[in-house]
Amino acid sequence: MIYSLLAAAQLPMLQDIVIIFGLATLVILLFMRLKVPTIIGFLFTGALAGPYGLSLVNTSTTVDVLSEIGVILLLFVIGMEFSLKSLMSIKKAVFIGGSLQVGLTILVTALLANLFGFDWNVAVFIGFLLALSSTAIVLKLLQEGGQVNNLSGKTILAILIFQDIIIVPMMLLTPMLAGESENIALSLLLMLFKGALVVIITILSAKYLVPNLLYRIARTRNEELFLLSIIVTCFSVAFLTSLLGLSLGLGAFLAGLIISESDYRHHATGKILPFREIFLSFFFVSVGMLFDVSFLFQNILVILIIVLMVFLSKFIMTTISVKALGMSFREAFMVAFSIFQIGEFSLLLAKVGMENELLDATNYQYFLAVSILTMAITPFILNNREKLSYKLVNLPLPKSLKTHFVRSTESISMANIGGDELTDHLVIIGYGLNGRNLSKAAKRANIPYAIIEMNPETVKVEAEKGEPIIFGNASNETVLKHVNIHRARVIVIAISNSDATKNIIAAIRQLSQNASIIVRTRYVNEISDNLSMGANEVIPEEFETSIEIFTRVLNKYLIAKDEIEDFTEEVRSDNYAMFRSPLTKGRDRLNIDLPEINFVSLRVGRDSGTYINEPLKKAKIRENLGVNLVAIKRDGKTSSKIDGDTKLQLGDVVYVVGKPDALNQFEMEVKEK
Repeated sequence: MIYSLLAAAQLPMLQDIVIIFGLATLVILLFMRLKVPTIIGFLFTGALAGPYGLSLVNTSTTVDVLSEIGVILLLFVIGMEFSLKSLMSIKKAVFIGGSLQVGLTILVTALLANLFGFDWNVAVFIGFLLALSSTAIVLKLLQEGGQVNNLSGKTILAILIFQDIIIVPMMLLTPMLAGESENIALSLLLMLFKGALVVIITILSAKYLVPNLLYRIARTRNEELFLLSIIVTCFSVAFLTSLLGLSLGLGAFLAGLIISESDYRHHATGKILPFREIFLSFFFVSVGMLFDVSFLFQNILVILIIVLMVFLSKFIMTTISVKALGMSFREAFMVAFSIFQIGEFSLLLAKVGMENELLDATNYQYFLAVSILTMAITPFILNNREKLSYKLVNLPLPKSLKTHFVRSTESISMANIGGDELTDHLVIIGYGLNGRNLSKAAKRANIPYAIIEMNPETVKVEAEKGEPIIFGNASNETVLKHVNIHRARVIVIAISNSDATKNIIAAIRQLSQNASIIVRTRYVNEISDNLSMGANEVIPEEFETSIEIFTRVLNKYLIAKDEIEDFTEEVRSDNYAMFRSPLTKGRDRLNIDLPEINFVSLRVGRDSGTYINEPLKKAKIRENLGVNLVAIKRDGKTSSKIDGDTKLQLGDVVYVVGKPDALNQFEMEVKEK
């Protein structure tokens, strides 16, 4: 006991960890009851435990190191979920979208800062700080929502990758802004050479080295060795990039790309995720520890005005940058609502600015307060970015402006739509998994159909394949008229946004009262709203999945097909009340007797025994065990012609019916010893 106390006293890190995790557990438990994101809980924990709060953790060195590991593991996992092919597919977004977003933000910020009295060198440096966004927060939220690989998610990732790259030249330029006379041009050229070297090493490792290494390690079936090899890969590449003067985060992302080219990326991701969550929590705590609450309250009005200015300027510049890539306003807004905050690398750059006297202590505190507030509100805005973007696109603008806005947003393509020829057809809104499957079924059934989709990449790819698909917002009258909505028989809305779904239903009902509208929704509590808007049928995924599973369970119990169909139909007709409430007015039980028999297949694993190589009339399996043979599969052929002279042989697969106990006994008689 005494030794343990002495060891703890000699290891301050342990004390800090215990305090942070203990306090974070209590804070997050409270925040979860209030339905506040856990990221905010960690920020609050840092503010509470840090030097400006209760001073429970006075030294931040430990927390800084652990938080850096968290960011490394986050970008490593993101890289594993990506691939070199995926990265090449967004190179335009990385270099054009990223450079525009960073460049425009620096330009506008510098102009505004100079207008407020800052010297040009300081104004440009402030532009550097505001141009960067939080990779850790944004990518964590996108990953939790499974939105990294959709169109807006890839664009966000592309811009964040560019920001991680541009931080290096920003670091090099900062001393020059402060009046230093270093050879910046030579440093930039050297950085480009180093970057090219890292890319070449990454490609060669991904193609040849790591897949073969992981294959050999996986063959050992040693989980500890596998985990060790993954961690070594991650930190080795990150360390290499840091030696070359590039960021650790960029190196970790490249390490993830190397692993992503192997067959073991999913297993590796599962191994790393628990560590990532632990270490990443330290990052948010470390940011919270910088928060001086007293300074915030003393200057709250000025800080809130700056936060609003930062939000608006970054939002507008990001929207312009994403639009330059040819994306819709809706997608551009979604990206802008995601990366409006000031990032963690800005905190690192601000320290360099302090060292070079580009920021004084007061301005540094303003910067910290604004940074942390923008980070704190990010989860609330990002998690609602689809709704906010949709409402922004559908603002009640003047008709002339609205028409121009919609046209520039939608860029409707009619290449594969039959126009006036469409009649009595099916309209599919949303070309995700459900939309794709529905179009395949319609094609097989010779039902004419048209598709409306908001993802321009999907539209381009599918249009080239000959699909009757257009790009557009289905709540827009012009888009609906292009697919002859007034002549359609059935309209299926298969999108995830509940607000957008309601607006689409309302728009359709303005043009057609006869078409049947079928809506797919995620949650059952959206049924009544959609029905009241004019939908004819609403199919909630969560309960349809339950019905499908239950149907298969009943089939295994050998329940009659008509009984199962009657039951499931009654569940649907009552709007899934059985699943939504413990007490239902309808029939909530199947009035049937479960048969005490089962139907199974068993392989004969013996070449001799009581029932092996004996004629069935002599073996008397039915009389002795109560088991009936239905069919035998031998040499790849199944036969139901069984008579008294039939013999069971080694390797046969026999299909038998009987009570569970009888089947178990028969299995013991025929299975391999």
